[in-house]
Amino acid sequence: MPAKVTVGVDIGTTSVKALAVDDQGGIVASQRVPHRILSPRPDWLEHDALSAWARGPRRAFSAVCDKACQAGGEIAAVCVAAMGPSMAAVDSKGRPLTPGILYGDARGRTSHTGPANADTVLVEPSAMPDASGFLQWAHSQAPHAAGYWPAQAVGTHALSGVAAIDSATSSTLGDLYSRGRWDPEVISSIGVRADQLPRVVMMGHSAGQIRGKETVVAGGALDALCDQIVSGASEVGDVLVICGATLVVWAVVDEWRESPGLWTVPHTEAGRILMGGPSNAGALFVDWARSLLKGVPSARPSAGGARAGLGSKPLSNLAPKLAAARDSEDQMRSGDPSRIPVWLPYLRGERVPHHDPDLRAGLFDLDITQGPQALQRAAFEASGFVVRHILDLAGVRARRIVASGGGARVGAWMAAMSDAARLPVHTVAVPEGAAYGAAYLARMAAGLETSLEGAGAWAKLGRVIEPDKAWSVAADGRYQRYRELADMMSQKP
Repeated sequence: MPAKVTVGVDIGTTSVKALAVDDQGGIVASQRVPHRILSPRPDWLEHDALSAWARGPRRAFSAVCDKACQAGGEIAAVCVAAMGPSMAAVDSKGRPLTPGILYGDARGRTSHTGPANADTVLVEPSAMPDASGFLQWAHSQAPHAAGYWPAQAVGTHALSGVAAIDSATSSTLGDLYSRGRWDPEVISSIGVRADQLPRVVMMGHSAGQIRGKETVVAGGALDALCDQIVSGASEVGDVLVICGATLVVWAVVDEWRESPGLWTVPHTEAGRILMGGPSNAGALFVDWARSLLKGVPSARPSAGGARAGLGSKPLSNLAPKLAAARDSEDQMRSGDPSRIPVWLPYLRGERVPHHDPDLRAGLFDLDITQGPQALQRAAFEASGFVVRHILDLAGVRARRIVASGGGARVGAWMAAMSDAARLPVHTVAVPEGAAYGAAYLARMAAGLETSLEGAGAWAKLGRVIEPDKAWSVAADGRYQRYRELADMMSQKP
């Protein structure tokens, strides 16, 4: 085994994943540390940040380092990836003082009259929660905190004593960070100083070293970007679909164009552009829907057993181990293709393309002849309909879906997505794409790679699932029904 090994750590919605990777992209060691995702109220989404953002990364990193070193490897660098935006107040030792609030949390919504607080939600028209609101809320809960950090900074500090994020993560923070610095007017209006916020370094650059060791620590990374660079979805017509707690859809095009409701961002490869964005129709919805069918043989249980609910209970235990087995063709598709209801997957509102936090989920066209198997298929299809809707809005002639994330292991989900979108689904060989890509960025921070170009060599495919004609024809009608219902529900009075 090559001596130089780098580690990628991904703070996900339901677990921390860590991979130790060699210079050829081979997995030397892996570790998963589960944590709880809490929804005390329908529009709140949070972590116990001390457990999920600090202790989890330490445990996962320590485990893969021990395994890699036992095999003769030397840990050259580590990079911590996480979702965005997120925020928690921390004390002088970097320990979280508040829950870590996550993307889509209502406490991040602001209005022109001031910050949101624990009891009052103030919403800008057509706005989703933003990082400024997150910072306002964290400051209101802990006004004397030593710092206010996203998950990436908490995790990086837990490993190294350095609180850092990278330039890609800073791009999710809206008007808090602009022109290469924390905006003094914006943060001072909240009551926060620049020295209470993390250091920002360029993507793939070093932020320091682990105390007492030569292991380089990169600035914390953005999970979706890490997933992208090692997915192999770089040709025009490729559609990267990250099937994590959030469903992230990126269609690759060769020119900059915009479509209402969609995001348009640069690809990491020259001459390529991405259109799409995040949707709430990922595993957070899918596993919640499946949890209603507990004990049904056709619904494989999640690792540890999915639990749905509000209050202090975890909303879901989700995807990384939803179904590691490679389903047979019969297991992926069963039942009558014409006897499937239609889910609207807006359990927590919707991001792209509706950008409406008030949308809610609904199950339509259910009749007495349909059972749990049909409901599960409908939940899987809903993700496929979101993908198809985004592609229709983008005007993209897609050639394939490249599926990453824990959901890519679930054959029935991938088959439903393939049928609903009428596209072949190519699953990646390493579904933990955020941790895998973070390990590559760690190589860059250590000087072992000079650019993102080499990340493409790490892209490896797993299985290919082709659309089934009978199921696709039946799904066409349900897609039209889905669009009608979604348009109707998204209209404001």
